[in-house]
Amino acid sequence: MQKKVLAGGSVGQFIEFYDFALYGLSAVVFAELFFPGSSTASGLLSTFATFGVAFLARPIGGLFFGALGDRMGRRPVLYITLLSIGLATTLMGLLPTYGAIGAFAPALLVLCRLIQGFSAGGESVGAPAFVFEHAPVERRGMWLNITLAATALPSVLGGTLILVLSQTLSAEQFMSWGWRIPFLLALPLALVGLWIRTQTEESAAFKEVLAKQEEAELTPIRDTLRHNKLRIGQVIVVMGLSAMGFYFVSGYFVAYVQTAGELSREQSLLANAVALVAFALVLPLTGIISDRVGRKPMLVAGSAALAVAAIPCFLLVTSGSLAHAIVGQLVFVLALCVYGGGCYTFFVEIFSTRTRFTSAAISYNGAYALFGGTAPLVGTLLVSSTGVPAAPGYYMAAAAALVFVVLVATRVPETRHRMG
Repeated sequence: MQKKVLAGGSVGQFIEFYDFALYGLSAVVFAELFFPGSSTASGLLSTFATFGVAFLARPIGGLFFGALGDRMGRRPVLYITLLSIGLATTLMGLLPTYGAIGAFAPALLVLCRLIQGFSAGGESVGAPAFVFEHAPVERRGMWLNITLAATALPSVLGGTLILVLSQTLSAEQFMSWGWRIPFLLALPLALVGLWIRTQTEESAAFKEVLAKQEEAELTPIRDTLRHNKLRIGQVIVVMGLSAMGFYFVSGYFVAYVQTAGELSREQSLLANAVALVAFALVLPLTGIISDRVGRKPMLVAGSAALAVAAIPCFLLVTSGSLAHAIVGQLVFVLALCVYGGGCYTFFVEIFSTRTRFTSAAISYNGAYALFGGTAPLVGTLLVSSTGVPAAPGYYMAAAAALVFVVLVATRVPETRHRMG
């Protein structure tokens, strides 16, 4: 059962991030087809603003599905969220463009992104919480990081599909219909994930909480806001840095390297795929380390590494050299994995079983809305307003330095082996 839960959680995370990654990977296409403007920069700004819209819906979806998951169980919620994300992404692949229906095209795109975001608000926390409650106590870090490692692979799959399609089709064919194919695969993938999840059961910890409480006593939102305000704030700070870093890599770098680094689409996809494969391979290893040394040491070391490495990495990424772009992304990803060794278990481990889904959903999705969804937009704005290609690196370094100070100077707790 534990292996089925791990598989179900990982597949769900893969599909959720596949759907989100496709939008970032296709940003240049969306800018041209849905937001035609006077310049590439203005189209990208509109595209990444729409990217951020989904993250505004995530906290609302997290609150809704979190409370539902703490009252009736994790499994039913995870069925709904996975299917909804798959349907919304498939619809994006069927949308008519601006040239066909005018302003209705970007409006429908925004609607699909809102559905994605609302559903992802439950999926992104529900799956890790579900895996966490089934994991052996001494291996939680490894299990959670295996689950979260699956979030990097969708960009590799999506990027490979786009690369193959762009190489085998003419430019006109790709812009006409070829870009749609990866989006149309979302629903079949979601149905596979749904089948895997039907083979799982609720955790013993959750069943125990449910058995002790009367239905009327289950008030997860009220209990969360009454008892967990400090912990929610701590998780928002901790996960905000992870969100920013991850969406720079998975949602921004492909378009960023094409525009600021002046590499081709194929070169940008290749460099990004190498970095994301490295993320997927290294993250479980840092989870194992966190099971031995604790979550907080990994957070401190990772935030320090990101503060030091961010600017040099962004300089390499925008150097105009494919080799330098690969090295820059690899070093950035390694620092992000050290930080992820602590944060991806910390954000569910810090909360008790009774309100884990709701509390983690509010804080995790709040962090991703504030810092993850805005990362590509802020990065594009910084480059266009300053004329400095590496400007987003300064933003990342400042954020990492601030989080490092918070971790060292405040009472962010160690959560390894925490029970309840």
